[in-house]
Amino acid sequence: MKLAFIVDPLDEFKTYKDTSYAMMVEAAARGCELYALQQADIFWRKNRVAGNALRLHLTSDDEESWYRSEAAAEKDLAGFDAVIMRKDPPFDMEYVYSTYLLEAAEAQGARVFNRPRAIRDHNEKMAIARYAQFIAPTVVTRLETVLREFLAEHGDVIFKPLDGMGGASIFRVRRDDPNTSVIIETLTQMGARTIMAQRYLPQIVDGDKRVLLIGGKPVPFCLARIPMAGETRGNLAAGGTGVARALTPRDREIAEALAPALHAQGLLLVGLDVIGSNLTEINVTSPTCFQEITQQSGCNVAGLFMDALTAELK
Repeated sequence: MKLAFIVDPLDEFKTYKDTSYAMMVEAAARGCELYALQQADIFWRKNRVAGNALRLHLTSDDEESWYRSEAAAEKDLAGFDAVIMRKDPPFDMEYVYSTYLLEAAEAQGARVFNRPRAIRDHNEKMAIARYAQFIAPTVVTRLETVLREFLAEHGDVIFKPLDGMGGASIFRVRRDDPNTSVIIETLTQMGARTIMAQRYLPQIVDGDKRVLLIGGKPVPFCLARIPMAGETRGNLAAGGTGVARALTPRDREIAEALAPALHAQGLLLVGLDVIGSNLTEINVTSPTCFQEITQQSGCNVAGLFMDALTAELK
């Protein structure tokens, strides 16, 4: 198979933990040809969507020299067996434009995973509203009055932007916090930007669990991201420690309830965030944690992904 990966700059990969790298290693072991593109490499011309693609050869697992590439060559995206969208957020307008280009490529026969329309339709924070039976008390608004009412009702809450990643700009706010006004003003940009507020979940001390769904089925192990001392956020990018664990019955209940519907919409790979018994996010852009789960549990998550991708392409 010929696989095209749309990724961030290759020289920025951290090979010891990068999920896209784990996918590439597994794909190469199965005899696949690997190509890499960045968002800026994709274009529409003469009614075709193409990209300047680098043919990749994996050489080692050393961060400084893990690949060798051939000169970039123009390739129609429909000429690949699969195009794997792995560009990290932020989900800005350039990301949206990329999904438009990828959707046009689909119309020409390209197979894109995750499907671009499905990515657009599932804001990673707001998508939990479709599954409200599994979430903690939550509001989405730009109105200060509504946010203050929510804080007054619950006393201890999390405020976060709808387009953040890696724990950026997440605030824990208590009822008597003297900085409440400035936090709300900053996050909402004086009422110009919509944000999310959720009741604080004390179970975060036991980990913000990343539960992976691949091909409509849950991976049997999750990664509990445990906050560092004095920190509210469990995100690995915010200093959290990842501990692989078997899914709890509640984790599995949530995963099995969501997996078929998400898969049916074109989401081959999804990362659910679960704190305690509550769903907090649905990650669809570039879910991670493959390597941490594999290293600690022995479950070959990249292998599960390649099995699912191969089944989709039959």
